[in-house]
Amino acid sequence: MRAGVNNTRSASGWLVAAALLLTTPAVSQHTVAASASPSHQKRHVVVSIPDRKLALLENGAVLMVFPIAVGADASPSPTGQFQIVTRLANPTYYHPGIVIPPGLDNPIGTRWLGLNTKGYGIHGTNAPRSIGEATSHGCVRMRNRDIEQLFRMVKLGDKVEIRGERDEQIARIFGGKVVGPATSVAQAEVPQDQPAEAQETTSQLAGNVETSNKP
Repeated sequence: MRAGVNNTRSASGWLVAAALLLTTPAVSQHTVAASASPSHQKRHVVVSIPDRKLALLENGAVLMVFPIAVGADASPSPTGQFQIVTRLANPTYYHPGIVIPPGLDNPIGTRWLGLNTKGYGIHGTNAPRSIGEATSHGCVRMRNRDIEQLFRMVKLGDKVEIRGERDEQIARIFGGKVVGPATSVAQAEVPQDQPAEAQETTSQLAGNVETSNKP
């Protein structure tokens, strides 16, 4: 699932709205979890597409490793360096003619961590058996219990690296052998052509959403 966000203001306070440009369903959020702890230190997320795993690092040390689902061949996950710019708790799922509130049937699960590339994020799922597969529309999909734990441990502005090859760094983090040439994050790029599922329909997202203005 892919989504993008921007801020507006209402008379009663700050109201956040997001224009969601996608043919996959949009999301909105009802509650926002607390921000990360002030003691939070240099944490960042590393995603290995070949391993289908996500690691949370702090000052270079691995804190947690989670299994994930990644983009399908027709809608691959982007590779490169990103930031977390949106945190949504208990999102509502929108699709033309369909609205699914927070709950067991919600396809994006219980949390959304939006990245600074329009439409991409890390989120939960209502299909936990898909974890470990290449089956998403390009986002990183996690079990709900795992995304909830990760959500508590990261904050706005934290770095996210999505890696498409098993180089020496990925092998050190996740184990196993190096496959293919080493590729630095600086060399990795987000695909210029968006997946077919990302072509545009517009929906609105309103609520108290935690966002960042960082690019």
